[in-house]
Amino acid sequence: MHADPESPSCKEETQLLPDEWLKVKTVPGNGNLSPGVYYPTGSKRLVDARPHVQPSPTETIPSRSHRHGVTRRTRRRAILKNGECNILKSRISQRRLKFLQDMFTTLVDAQWRWTLLVFTLSFILSWLGFALIWWLIAFTHGDLEPEHLPGNQEANNWKPCVFNIFDFTSCFLFSIETQHTIGYGSRTTTEECPEAIFIMCLQSIVGVMIQAFMVGIVFAKMTRPKHRTQTLLFSKYAVVCQRDGELCLMFRVGDLRKSHIIGASVRAQLIRSRRTKEGEVLSHYQTELELNADGCDSNLFFIWPITMVHRINRESPFYGVSAADVLQERFEIVVILEGTIESTGQTTQARSSYTTSEIMWGHRFVPLVMYNRERQGYEVDYSKFDETTQVDTPLCSAKELDEFYGSQADRRSIESTEHHQQMILKMPDRAPAAVQTDHKDGDFTVTL
Repeated sequence: MHADPESPSCKEETQLLPDEWLKVKTVPGNGNLSPGVYYPTGSKRLVDARPHVQPSPTETIPSRSHRHGVTRRTRRRAILKNGECNILKSRISQRRLKFLQDMFTTLVDAQWRWTLLVFTLSFILSWLGFALIWWLIAFTHGDLEPEHLPGNQEANNWKPCVFNIFDFTSCFLFSIETQHTIGYGSRTTTEECPEAIFIMCLQSIVGVMIQAFMVGIVFAKMTRPKHRTQTLLFSKYAVVCQRDGELCLMFRVGDLRKSHIIGASVRAQLIRSRRTKEGEVLSHYQTELELNADGCDSNLFFIWPITMVHRINRESPFYGVSAADVLQERFEIVVILEGTIESTGQTTQARSSYTTSEIMWGHRFVPLVMYNRERQGYEVDYSKFDETTQVDTPLCSAKELDEFYGSQADRRSIESTEHHQQMILKMPDRAPAAVQTDHKDGDFTVTL
């Protein structure tokens, strides 16, 4: 049964909408438009809102420009969908020097090809550097002269600084054997040259430091909590619909792994321009959005995907924003998921964002968690993670709804009181005891 568009209630309801919007009601199954959903007009000629009148071929069905996937004014992202910060830093004085002073963090944050290049060069250059030192020691001591080479040392009664050194190649091999304590046994130092003993000790210490430094960088790079965010999901779109009589902005978060995020919490921040009372324009003003999930705060028991809800009430920055305003305004909603990785104990942070082109007004997420009797457990169908369905949602702002229907706060207080009374467990009332007196015998009986 459908309401008459000419009725006073429908007229009052359509007065809340701008002139370029039209409420179309069709019989379910007979048209492409869903009942009770507000659509913008796509041509100069409006389609008749009466359900029994079908549009002619020359008439244009109103285009749903408030749905996703159409051309809108979009804001340049501060946070990309993959969580990377779209921030470019320039004109930093002494930038290279400051980054070199924190070499460990620089190499951990660098790409793998640069880290591996530094890892390889650190060993090769140290081998070559100490090989050159060993060659200089042998050269200054005279071990590289033809009559002092290893084949003639015994005949000439010559004791070198290092046995079996022929040329620079021999010095390079000895450098590798000393730094990594390989010890093949053919080349060894002697007590003939004190400087050779000192260089051997120094190279051993430097080799251990290089190994510890580079292994620490590779290990820190491989175990970064940043990689855990690859299995933390945010829905592709955010939706706006009514829940318990209030307009709500909602998005979905999920985790692909069985190892849970401990102490997970979700925050959301609105980034848009703001003008102060003094006329100063704050182009990237951040406002914290209040979130909750299933009647709880933003701290989650994160065992399956959860829909985060921001109620658009008087405290919300979206209180005066309608569906038409979403098409025109430029803002970005940054969402942040933080928690501790159960398996490693490290803290991780996953980020994403939603612009105006990724907010679907009049949609609701479909359920994706159900109990599987065969497998004896709750099954999460991640193919429905981004799936939504259209629902009847007014396109006016929450402020206009309050003005039309009355204060939401008053209605919520009444509804919460009734709901609280329904949730209280009461003992059944017992009828008062009936006292009967037998006047003849002077006795009395109590009947329950």
